[in-house]
Amino acid sequence: MPKHRTYSIEFKHQVVQEYLGGETLHGLLKRHHVSRNLIRVWIAKYEAGEFDGEADAADFLKQYEARIPAVPLARVEQPKSLPPASSIRRGPSALRERWTAINCAVAKS
Repeated sequence: MPKHRTYSIEFKHQVVQEYLGGETLHGLLKRHHVSRNLIRVWIAKYEAGEFDGEADAADFLKQYEARIPAVPLARVEQPKSLPPASSIRRGPSALRERWTAINCAVAKS
């Protein structure tokens, strides 16, 4: 679970516009479940013209992500030469042996 929620530029702009339209901080807090201090920060950024740069960056990111083709991930199959999990030894040396067996099997295929 993330520690902080993230809000879109459009949402921030909407909240600021509602405040500038006469809505109280308390009313915005109740309706959108956002702290008053965070709304104050957004208002200050809006008045300083910092939302424009954030909107441009968000648009650039959306365009960049749209250009990245959807590449299917290759499915790695477990080599058939490995023993079943119930017969595998436990412990650090056994782990080293398993990694060696996997790496050898993958290198052969």
